[in-house]
Amino acid sequence: MATVSKELLAASSIPLILSVLKRGESYGYELIKEVKAASGGKLQFSDGTLYPILRKLEEKELITSEWRIAENDKRRRYYRITEKGKDQLKQEKKNWEFLTTLLNTLWAPSTTSLS
Repeated sequence: MATVSKELLAASSIPLILSVLKRGESYGYELIKEVKAASGGKLQFSDGTLYPILRKLEEKELITSEWRIAENDKRRRYYRITEKGKDQLKQEKKNWEFLTTLLNTLWAPSTTSLS
């Protein structure tokens, strides 16, 4: 099974996290599990990767967070997307759709060869 490079994971981390949070609030470990499950195990954030991104998103006011006591009596920080975050996600989606279209165009067999 091929895994995604660290560089591609880094480039896609903001839209991935915002997309998960658009579905509903979540805490760190749950975010990690959701991305891993949605990717069929090909993408997995580590704690050391995820939490700095969450802090950055919070500084940019794209998400908010609050500490709560979970059912198992553990403290968890729950994250929620803001309206500004939803707007950013719309822009991220447009950017990724453009890049996907561009790459598909460039990867398509060419009818004329320059080489």
